[in-house]
Amino acid sequence: MSAGAGTRTAVVAGATSASGVALVRRLVADGLTVVAVGSHAGRLDAAFADLGGVDRQACDLTDETAVLALADRVRTDHGGVDALFHLVGGWRGGKGITTQTTEDYGFLHRSVFTTLFNTSRAFYDQLAARGGRLAAISATAVAAPTAANASYAAVKASVDAWVQAVADGFARDGTTAAASVVVVRALVDDAMRAQHPDRPFKGYTHVDDLAAILAGLPGAPAAEVNGTRIDAVRG
Repeated sequence: MSAGAGTRTAVVAGATSASGVALVRRLVADGLTVVAVGSHAGRLDAAFADLGGVDRQACDLTDETAVLALADRVRTDHGGVDALFHLVGGWRGGKGITTQTTEDYGFLHRSVFTTLFNTSRAFYDQLAARGGRLAAISATAVAAPTAANASYAAVKASVDAWVQAVADGFARDGTTAAASVVVVRALVDDAMRAQHPDRPFKGYTHVDDLAAILAGLPGAPAAEVNGTRIDAVRG
């Protein structure tokens, strides 16, 4: 990834989640400027008020017009983006196929997929021009869906397919940009472990481990990571 003439800039979508906070702090420690994007300005301030090098941006990522305006601000204020990390998620489940509701599917589609659809298109040209990296989070449920998690698995499968398509676009356009998905079963942080000290969290990925994987993508050759599914399942 080309660093350009100045500090590299990363956009973290879903920055106030536990994984988002861990990633923002890791990227700042690595010397990147971070555009931390969340839906609520107050939560952004609470999460990053003590951290320099963070441009806090409240944005409804389901709103295409708002996301395009965000991309314009990043170009104007930072010269463009070198990495886009999509950590916007959500969970809705049921007991079987007939309990998968239209409301739950709609929520997952908007939260998990529409946000990726909008951000990846809005920042595509900047990433392509700067040899940037796009990464999104997928799930083991894609390869092993159940009746209980059918809607979630279907939406995560859409994430997988979309990122693969973006990777193909980068390659066909002759760029050194790359797009990848990181596959997890579920995520855990220190607060969850403290609340459930007897729970093993087998197969869960700690948010700090996820942050390390994502932070390593900008330094990896595009040919090695473009179109890949990175297994981050632990234990």
